Amino acid sequence: IFFFSIKKRKKNDEAVDEEFDGDNLLCRFVLNGFGEIIGESVAIDNDIIIIKTGSKYLGVPLKHVEEEEKTLLVKGLVDQCKAEEMGENWRRKSFDDVDLSKGE
Repeated sequence: IFFFSIKKRKKNDEAVDEEFDGDNLLCRFVLNGFGEIIGESVAIDNDIIIIKTGSKYLGVPLKHVEEEEKTLLVKGLVDQCKAEEMGENWRRKSFDDVDLSKGE
């Protein structure tokens, strides 16, 4: 488990369950609550954002992500093992989809 600090939402930001524009969340640096870059957002899979960090992929529920100007901020407690598992599942599924060497 790794910890991200929680910032309070602004009063004018009342829509907690608002829909994210998936394209707007891609190709952005993702920071933890301490302002450290943990990776870059590369995909949205249903309600999970996929973050490439080094050679690994992390899957983080969108409810744990806030937009911060040009970056994204992961807030709250996120289980590192579960995030890696979701990211790896996405990688396997996505890379299988584009593997043209496999026969039909």
